[in-house]
Amino acid sequence: MTALTWAIRAIIFVFLVVFATQNTDPVSLRLLPGTVWQTPLVIALLAFFIGGVILGALSLLGVIFRQRREISCLKREALPTPASLTPEVPPSA
Repeated sequence: MTALTWAIRAIIFVFLVVFATQNTDPVSLRLLPGTVWQTPLVIALLAFFIGGVILGALSLLGVIFRQRREISCLKREALPTPASLTPEVPPSA
């Protein structure tokens, strides 16, 4: 199974290297009025992919923190509460 995983990784890596070497033509991106960013196509694609990954991860932070808070609350509820600190006195007859 490990060999298959490494073979798939190698194939993907080779594909990405070939893609990067074939897409070196410069592109012009106009992000803000009056500014032009000229860069190879593969660099622009990589930059926007990384930006998307970062935005996706940031959008999950609220959910992750809410789940952690809920899990800690549930763990506190599941713990047995300690018995009363005062010893029980047997009833006198």
